[in-house]
Amino acid sequence: MRIGLLGTGPWASMAHAPALSEHPGLDFVGVWGRRLDAAKELADLHGTRAYDDVDALFADVDAVAVALPPDVQAALAARAARAGCHLLLDKPLAMTVEQGRAVVDAVQDAGVASVVFFTSRFLAETETWITEQAGVEGWFTARAQWLGSVFTSDSPFADSPWRRQKGALWDVGPHALSVLLPVLGDVRRVAAAAHGPGDTVHLVLNHAGGASSTLTLSLTAPPAAAGDAVELRGEAGVSALPESSEGLGSAVARAADALLDAARTGRPHACDARFGLRVTEILAAAEALLDDA
Repeated sequence: MRIGLLGTGPWASMAHAPALSEHPGLDFVGVWGRRLDAAKELADLHGTRAYDDVDALFADVDAVAVALPPDVQAALAARAARAGCHLLLDKPLAMTVEQGRAVVDAVQDAGVASVVFFTSRFLAETETWITEQAGVEGWFTARAQWLGSVFTSDSPFADSPWRRQKGALWDVGPHALSVLLPVLGDVRRVAAAAHGPGDTVHLVLNHAGGASSTLTLSLTAPPAAAGDAVELRGEAGVSALPESSEGLGSAVARAADALLDAARTGRPHACDARFGLRVTEILAAAEALLDDA
């Protein structure tokens, strides 16, 4: 599969470009970025071509991987789909429900495959745990904490404008939801939402399976307090999301495998654009409650 990369920032450099260039099932055709000099620098590092015309890249590839801010991603993803490109997308899919729905509509109209890269869903240990817990009945409640120190450390994402604007709800909230939804079922209602210190938010969710969950999300936690955890409690006892020893490159490669499989078979992946849209809908509902808080 011929694939191109949209984006030249830290995420593209750290995760996508190395994984795409090393994947045996992919031909890494080129890089497009909003700054051509950055695209040339990243392309040179991986022995590929920089594009100054995004439509020219779409014409030369079968698929694109997107490592751009979500509001930029949504419009370009829909455009790429209409050009016949399969999509390896980042989370969140979009910053509004309308933007996300436009991506889904373009994917469905064009008949292309899509995969949204929720990290925990493409790490072997965590995905195995999620699959196992989804088969267990009687979950009563869950607790998820995704605590980062993005703005209080030397994080490469500290200067990310969209993260500073939208905060933890939109940046790490998708990670928590990607773990909880396949286990507890869809969210019937965002029952409560409250602000904490910094950009911290607390959510209470009611799930279709009857369980409830609580989420604590932050990008401004003290570095010593950073980390993520998910704990399930129910009739089977207590189960916690395991830590993964894999790196980002392995996860991106596994997401690329999923896109290859979906494109070949026509079977949608569980983390396709429609799932990304559902996550966006839940985040938007939570944001509306927080705005009224």
